[in-house]
Amino acid sequence: MLRFLCFLALLPLATATHSAAVDDTWMSVLLDGRKIGSMHTTRSIDGERVRTTQAMQIELERSGLKVALSTSESDEETREGKPLRFESRTKISGIENVQTGVIGADGKLEVTTEVGGAKQVRTQVWPQGALLAEGLRLIEERHGLTPGTRYKTLAFQAENLEAVEVDSRVGARETIDLPDGKRELVRIEQTIALGDAPTKTVSWVEADSSVRKLLVPMMGYELTMLACSKACATAPNQASDILVGTMLAAPRALTADERAKGMRIIVSATDTSGDALKFATTDEQQFSAAAGGKVELRVAPASSTGTSREGKPTAVDTQPNDWLQSAAPEIVKLAHDGAGAAKTPAAQMQNLEDFVRRFIRTKDLSVGYASALEVAKNPEGDCTEHAVLLAALGRALGIPTRVVDGLVYIDHYAGKNNVFVPHAWAQAWVDGRWRSYDAALQGFDAGHVALSTGSGDPWRFYAGFSTLGRVRVEAVEPLP
Repeated sequence: MLRFLCFLALLPLATATHSAAVDDTWMSVLLDGRKIGSMHTTRSIDGERVRTTQAMQIELERSGLKVALSTSESDEETREGKPLRFESRTKISGIENVQTGVIGADGKLEVTTEVGGAKQVRTQVWPQGALLAEGLRLIEERHGLTPGTRYKTLAFQAENLEAVEVDSRVGARETIDLPDGKRELVRIEQTIALGDAPTKTVSWVEADSSVRKLLVPMMGYELTMLACSKACATAPNQASDILVGTMLAAPRALTADERAKGMRIIVSATDTSGDALKFATTDEQQFSAAAGGKVELRVAPASSTGTSREGKPTAVDTQPNDWLQSAAPEIVKLAHDGAGAAKTPAAQMQNLEDFVRRFIRTKDLSVGYASALEVAKNPEGDCTEHAVLLAALGRALGIPTRVVDGLVYIDHYAGKNNVFVPHAWAQAWVDGRWRSYDAALQGFDAGHVALSTGSGDPWRFYAGFSTLGRVRVEAVEPLP
């Protein structure tokens, strides 16, 4: 949930937050009406260069534990909007990740990433037509605010090093309540194409296109940003527990025997937006349409026979990356220590699962999202830290792995009984199929519902944007 908030809070940089050529803007950040932080935007011109910076700081709670998050992005462009350089910084619970990019005259992007104390430099092609803040501002200025105007832009996202299409539609003028009084503002609706889970935002802007209010519905919450004075934006925050809106009540308790053998789970959307619920198809999970617009999930531990429904892993599934630093000496040593004398991938992964469960000594929610190397150096955290470390250890032994983002059934959690809560675990290619391993709990069972799979990069779990927080569990029953 924290990484989703961080990513979505930076989406305005790719949409309408920087529409106006303003020098300094403060905004109060609210989650479901409760103030959780502030955002500060500046724009300056130095000769032929334009620098746009957006910085956000928020405080959240997870089961009573406070977690601080700060994120910022600075873009440098020419006056004509040509991208030159960007820098993105994210800090969660004191752990900072930095991503810097320089766009050369040859169209190549050189990226330097620092995650968990490990620095990586790589080069990729800059996406044709992709723009940063000033380029987007110029396009928005060119199209104007005539109701009915519609246009598309390609916005570069520094967090995942990809360009996303932004579809903008200008609406009518509306009266909006703001901290400094009512204002007549123009409504702009935008759809941001994040993978297969488009995110919709609504902003209200002045005649000069400066944004005064921004609304991002997500995962059952409403993230709202309101322009106001610095004193208003930096006023004390209010407690907001982010787990409350993402837990799903199960219609009954699930027995350990049912979860060991397999479950049929019927879910439906809690809203009428019309957006389809997104789930992953894996060797352990299938989903299909059910009667009445519902979705049927069939979850069972992977069989040891048959062929994979997903196909074989690719080279990417064995390689180190910014979040799974499987080539780092610390990770390699832990992998060999954890696997012990096991020879087969199945035995090695089972030993590694047990090892990670013991190795992460402090199990709490105070860590937002750490990389595998950070966890190796400081063994604490929740399910995400267990998942990324386990996946990295598997890769260090040459076993293809990935990280799964989803939900898991728990008998008792945060004062609630029989609930599905947000969760992460690892999968490994073992005996010709993808098999799940959960080091944060006592292994994988059919109480796990996968939303998406990925490389451990927290910015790529798009499915949760459109599903988490808007799901209802209608029925659960054992597989025949």
